[in-house]
Amino acid sequence: MIILPRSFYNRSTLVVAEELLGKILKFSNYSGVITEVEAYIGTDDPACHAARGYTPRSSVMFSTPGFSYVYFIYGMYYCLNIVTEREGFPAAVLIRGLKLIAPMETNLHGPGILCKRLNITKAHNKQDLTTNHEFCVYESNLTLDYICTPRIGISTGKEKFWRFKASLIS
Repeated sequence: MIILPRSFYNRSTLVVAEELLGKILKFSNYSGVITEVEAYIGTDDPACHAARGYTPRSSVMFSTPGFSYVYFIYGMYYCLNIVTEREGFPAAVLIRGLKLIAPMETNLHGPGILCKRLNITKAHNKQDLTTNHEFCVYESNLTLDYICTPRIGISTGKEKFWRFKASLIS
């Protein structure tokens, strides 16, 4: 299988988000088809963690595309994002859903549940997903039908239809 190259992520976040649907997320002994994502783009996006500018928390969003951005929310959940766009411009795609295919088949809905099931934690922040065969995204030939909706689980920026949700796959 071919790991997605840095050039895949070094593009418009909305294009990357759309094209991540159907790709294979690999983490440790888990792998699954990405079925739902959300885009967060720049300091003008009020829901983006970079909306307040460069901070220790958001620093990875300003770095090299193709790196993981893992953060902790609600005092109980980690969320996995993948940095996009050019270095210096803060943007990322949140991985919200996965159809787990190994070691067993199941649907994982919600970024916190996904990270909990796969054991992704803050220790996995700032990892280069373009060079690591244990934590990466693989190319696939799957093309999934999807819908665009407003992002969910946020208090601002809800007017942006930057959530991409694939139809259920069997």
